[in-house]
Amino acid sequence: MSELKIKVISRNPDDYLRATKKDIQKLPRNYDPSLHPMEAPREYVRALNAVKLERVFAKPFIGNLDGHTDGVSSMAKHPSRLAVLASGAFDGEIRIWDLATRKCTRNFVAHEGWVRSICYTPNGETFTSVGDDKTIKTWKSEIQSSDDEEPVNTLLSMSVVSGVTHHRSKPIFATCGEHCQLWENTRNEPIKVFKWGVDSLHHVAFNQVEKNLLASCASDRSVILYDCRESGPLRKVVLELRSNALSWNPMEAFIFTVANEDYNLYTFDVRKLNYPVNIHMDHTSAVIDVDYSPTGREFVSGSYDKTIRIFESLKGHSRDVYHTKRMQRLTCVKWSLDNKYVLSGSDEMNIRLWKAKASEKLGVLKPRERTALNYADALKDKFANHPQIKRIARHRHVPKHVYNSQKELRTIREKAKRKEANRRAHSKRGAVPHVAERKKHVVKEDE
Repeated sequence: MSELKIKVISRNPDDYLRATKKDIQKLPRNYDPSLHPMEAPREYVRALNAVKLERVFAKPFIGNLDGHTDGVSSMAKHPSRLAVLASGAFDGEIRIWDLATRKCTRNFVAHEGWVRSICYTPNGETFTSVGDDKTIKTWKSEIQSSDDEEPVNTLLSMSVVSGVTHHRSKPIFATCGEHCQLWENTRNEPIKVFKWGVDSLHHVAFNQVEKNLLASCASDRSVILYDCRESGPLRKVVLELRSNALSWNPMEAFIFTVANEDYNLYTFDVRKLNYPVNIHMDHTSAVIDVDYSPTGREFVSGSYDKTIRIFESLKGHSRDVYHTKRMQRLTCVKWSLDNKYVLSGSDEMNIRLWKAKASEKLGVLKPRERTALNYADALKDKFANHPQIKRIARHRHVPKHVYNSQKELRTIREKAKRKEANRRAHSKRGAVPHVAERKKHVVKEDE
């Protein structure tokens, strides 16, 4: 008896059924390349249109948080709640904001004089602030009654404290001023003091991955590394100009970026501090603050040139620049923990909320919309090096003062290169050695 073979046609309903009755009918497509001889030119036109539309829809500014009566000096993100932000001002006031409604939920005068720094505890129940009045105060994040408005704990320091950062898991925090000090909330004296013959420190930050490691920026143009298990500092690298702020990469334990007075940002690897891994140029004035995105792939910087720039961590030039007519010198910047927003505080009393990707659509995306956007992104990547697409994607309008400063800096750099080339051409061989750009900015490394 012979076997009977039956072939059954099997189709995936997703290929021909619509998601809703209002959706367009799905048509079968044959992707055979021989049937599409004009595929590359067609994709190029689509890529060109996609990159043009990206610039058309690039409207990064979302809104501002208005209420401070003096310049914003510092900000802190809540570790678990996306919509909560704490900000301190030059007049000693601290405000807690609800970013979803853009309203201030609580405000109080915390210090006499400048609020130098704020940081939340890892559980988010309390936050610590330091000011010019030599006090370190701990406050409740949420208050139930008017009695909760008083600080939970107040510690007195012998000198002005200019920065504070909290350990990710242990109940200890570090402050900087004359020296780097480690504190516990339960003790009135620091449990450890790190000294390295420096006048003062103005910024300190704990590593989020290698939790016992912390770094600070000092007034002698150096960046100092500490381990809270050791009795003294570990290493120090001295740059040509002072570093204003420091941020650790949340995904790579050994990478940190410093914002420097010489208009640049420097990314260092702690395993090899004798020169930076990367130099990020584009600002036209001193860079004041820097903060990494939660993915560790990008960071945001704020500068005295009244602009915010977003850099990819592996690239030397910014991928975007944000500015407004009213925004003055930047004092602090933060990247939200959902990787979608950037916050900036400036000395004209405003906190501004920006999109991390200028042309991104906010809200829920339909499946077809998401597919179309992914396809457009793939096309932009495919044709990224084509001159026309590269020009449109890179072009940005900047304020006149920034444009003129960029032009001037370019002229200065070209002149220095030309001078060096002339000296090399008219000197003995080897008399004027080639020095890599990355090695020019580091003065020395101490251990």
